[in-house]
Amino acid sequence: MLLRFRGPDGMIRQEANKDDTFGTVMKLLLPKLPSTVDPKTITVSNSPGDRGQRRKVADVANVPIVQTGLGHGDVVFIEYKHKEDESTSQSNGNGAAPKSQTLTSSSNRLNGQPVLPAEDRPIDPLPYNAAGSTTAPISAVAARIRNPWEVVKQSKLDDRLDKLDGKIPRKRDAKMCRHGAKGMCDYCQPLDPFDADYLEKNKIKYLSFHSYLRKINGEKNKPELGASYIPPLVEPFFRVRQNCPSGHPVWPEGICSKCQPSAISLQPQVFRNIDHVEFASPAVVDTFINAWRIGGGQRLGYLYGRYEQYEVVPLGTKVVVEAIYEPPQVDETDGVSLNAWENEQEVDALARLCGIERVGVIWTDLLDAGANDGSVVCKRHADSYFLSSLEVVFAARLQAQHPKPTKWSDTGRFGSNFVTCVISGNEQGEIAISAYQMSNEAVEMVRADIVEPSAEPESMLVREEEEDDGSVSRTRYIPEVFYRHINEYGANVQENAKPAFPVEYLFVTLTHGFPDEAKPLFTDVGFPIENREYIGESQEHSAITRMLKAQSGKVDAKSISASNFHLLVAIHKMDVLSKDEEALLCRVATKHDLADKFQLQSAPGWQTLLMILQSAGERIPKRPREHREETAGTTQRSKKATGQRRIARRGDSRVRDDTGSSSQWLGRGGGGGVGGGGSGGSVGTTGSAASDSALATPPTPMTTPTTPVVASSLLTSSLPSSNFCPPSPLSRTLSSTSADANRNADSGEPLAKRFAAVRLVSRTSETDHSATE
Repeated sequence: MLLRFRGPDGMIRQEANKDDTFGTVMKLLLPKLPSTVDPKTITVSNSPGDRGQRRKVADVANVPIVQTGLGHGDVVFIEYKHKEDESTSQSNGNGAAPKSQTLTSSSNRLNGQPVLPAEDRPIDPLPYNAAGSTTAPISAVAARIRNPWEVVKQSKLDDRLDKLDGKIPRKRDAKMCRHGAKGMCDYCQPLDPFDADYLEKNKIKYLSFHSYLRKINGEKNKPELGASYIPPLVEPFFRVRQNCPSGHPVWPEGICSKCQPSAISLQPQVFRNIDHVEFASPAVVDTFINAWRIGGGQRLGYLYGRYEQYEVVPLGTKVVVEAIYEPPQVDETDGVSLNAWENEQEVDALARLCGIERVGVIWTDLLDAGANDGSVVCKRHADSYFLSSLEVVFAARLQAQHPKPTKWSDTGRFGSNFVTCVISGNEQGEIAISAYQMSNEAVEMVRADIVEPSAEPESMLVREEEEDDGSVSRTRYIPEVFYRHINEYGANVQENAKPAFPVEYLFVTLTHGFPDEAKPLFTDVGFPIENREYIGESQEHSAITRMLKAQSGKVDAKSISASNFHLLVAIHKMDVLSKDEEALLCRVATKHDLADKFQLQSAPGWQTLLMILQSAGERIPKRPREHREETAGTTQRSKKATGQRRIARRGDSRVRDDTGSSSQWLGRGGGGGVGGGGSGGSVGTTGSAASDSALATPPTPMTTPTTPVVASSLLTSSLPSSNFCPPSPLSRTLSSTSADANRNADSGEPLAKRFAAVRLVSRTSETDHSATE
């Protein structure tokens, strides 16, 4: 008779006699199996999957086939493992993580190398979670959890919103209500949070996540019927299911109706996980836009903040953005190219110490209108697009890497709280912010590699199953994709999405704004932003010194100003503070507690940081620059100062030191004298005519007087009432004309070398003489 053995690698036919035992038949069957099969792991069963009675071949090796009741043409289901799977698990040891998916078929191998499933390619792995441990790739098939409400740990905000009834209270209607003050009727009873009339009246376009949860939970579970509870949330799944119980070879060698995905009918999503995006202060966005104002290139940053309840929407949730971190990137006028972000996990860990987390992404798409009034070009509107197909795919990848844990889903996760913000021009030419979230269908289609961006930003392409060389793809299965829309006759029709469909089916819009009274978590501004060296903004030690006011090596505990997220990241890069001291610094930056400041001041790591900043930071000059011009005429010149000389170039006065120190600009008067003011001139000289003569005639060297001459009173009396005001444009023009007249017209070289010592006393004497006259 003929027996059929169905296993992971397909159907195998084997002839046998009724008197043969299972051991004899398996010896004949073993050469037909893949060479990597371990004979000790072969099991036989009368039903596929776990429904049958599975027995090892070693246990039934001496049992005749006639005793099992098998006849001609019957099917025997077999299972086995491969030798390389066991060797790999033994070599990894007990502490190694198991494989994300067991390779149970030789059809998964090309040239002896395992081929990973199709879903793992388009999505990057998840970042580290709050506990710091790694997680499986988000694109891996999520296993169903038996009782997710007992196992899954969701956020505290979700736990608090789950306990609320969400009912919308209504006041007593004076016209329709006929009952007393303590009564209730249909006209004044509370409404459900998903009431359509209430949402339309208050112009709420989408349901909140918890309102949507209450709606579908009431439709799926009926407690009065006494039926078992079913998790109401189910994520869409558009990939081929692995481990199909039918027993056929795995995809792409075989497929059936149980494991292949169904056709996709795209519809606008009726809910959103986040309802509102709130920026803690306008300075957060303004500092981010400054990169475009200075450099002209677009910029991308990640939003760090927290989630809070949003009272405007029933059972709503909002994101409060406290900081924007800008990763390494190459800015262009029409886009951004992201580089490797090496300290990503460190920045996320530092944010958790501050009580915030990564909540979204933001980028700019600005183009100056050229009107010199600050207006920008409106590129995103109803007639063009709001989000391009490339941006939708990018945002969907980020949402896939940040899933939302919830106990109301059979897989323990549903959607994502990650938001996307775009800064662009509106129809009035103003800089405006737009907030979005990708739909769950969009995230799953990107995960399954079904769609790809188009050259037309308003259209998304459906991929083909064939590769570029024309061969059938072994990494993806493309189901039928449809979408519904209103045609030109006003009818709601369904059309095939191939080859392209509008991107508006793949995202939902969010509201955004700023609080009435700004109370940001980080109060100190002015610290340079990271990765802006291309516009001359770098996080040097001198910038940290200025921010912490640590020029003297000592910082008063009450005056510690470290409430800046970018400053905390810069201090973390120095690797001076320990973990406990870094956590204490984050508490000081966010809580502003005086006790924590005193504790930080006495920490050894903090004292070491201040000493490093004192030695490597910028030293503040002994005299402020703005007072040098006033005090230059009242002090006696030292022997070292006699080596200084003046260079007058087109009305600019600069004093050089022959001792080798760097030159400094002391004044910008019309005549180039030290401490010029008024109409522009040297000390003791008034008017532009004196300035021109000072430039035309080189000063003669003079000896240093034995007694100093106090010229401050003469300086005050000889200048106008607004002392030391900047020179007027007229004096600069006259000074420049006089200086150009003393230059060679061909070569531009000065006709006379005017490098001589400058004597303040001589200038002061001339001023005294002119004043007496």
